[in-house]
Amino acid sequence: MLIFMSILGGFLILTLGAEALVRGASQIALRLGLTPLIIGLTIVAFGTSAPELAVSVKSAIAGNSGIALGNVIGSNIANIGLILGLTALIRPIKIESQMVRRDIPIMIAASLLFWSLLLDGDLSFWDGAILTALLIAYLMFSYFTAEKQTDDDIEDTKQNPLLSVLFIIVGISMLVGGGILFVDGAVAMAKSFGISEVIIGLTIVAIGTSMPELVTSIVAALKGESDIAIGNVVGSNLFNILGILGVTALIHPIIGGEISNLDWSAMIAFAVILLPFAYTGLRIGRREAALLVLGYLAYVGYLVAQV
Repeated sequence: MLIFMSILGGFLILTLGAEALVRGASQIALRLGLTPLIIGLTIVAFGTSAPELAVSVKSAIAGNSGIALGNVIGSNIANIGLILGLTALIRPIKIESQMVRRDIPIMIAASLLFWSLLLDGDLSFWDGAILTALLIAYLMFSYFTAEKQTDDDIEDTKQNPLLSVLFIIVGISMLVGGGILFVDGAVAMAKSFGISEVIIGLTIVAIGTSMPELVTSIVAALKGESDIAIGNVVGSNLFNILGILGVTALIHPIIGGEISNLDWSAMIAFAVILLPFAYTGLRIGRREAALLVLGYLAYVGYLVAQV
């Protein structure tokens, strides 16, 4: 009963937190004249990735590298296959050309870099330093690019900017708390069935820590903020690799021997396939969304069959 309450309570907190974060972030975007895409790629993406950071650092320090790595790889697969797929099934997502030209290719490059750094079997302190430095460079690049993309035609919002910031802070806090509560309940349930650490990381923990992205993207899409939805997914995947693994490796080395070639291939394949999907008509329609969801279900089904 306690496990069920933890899962249900975590989901409810996640839903409320996502609503607050999207509302605050969209208002800040309007006030600053920034495009919702930039806000989705930065504030919303990093805020919804906070549970992954907490879980990965906690797992690495405890010596559970399988959960730390599985969490990030599984979350990146779930973000595209499950979250973007379900969001586009509910409401097709329009894609800005900048996303196709720059942000998705950067996400693919980061995924390949992540794979290459782990070829020697672990992510060391210096590997973490490289990833973290690249995250900082990406943020600076996004900031200066955003300055050039200011839309003077957007009307200023009447909402108090301090209230918008408060919405963002409260939303992120609720996403972190709700995500951890959801994951703790899900992991406890999985362990009671004797499921392995890596499978838990790749599936239950990954989906659990991706719940903020799922709820936030759906809320954003339903509000007509499709830029925030797609920016949230791509930005979260970048932050998962460059930020979460970078910071985690700086704190404690991550051993990668338990991750299979299938897991690497799935993560990179989902990142690569998003590019032609987004390029075609600059939108992700329900047909592409269905393929993403089916691909994700096939991957998870294979993992479960190996238990």
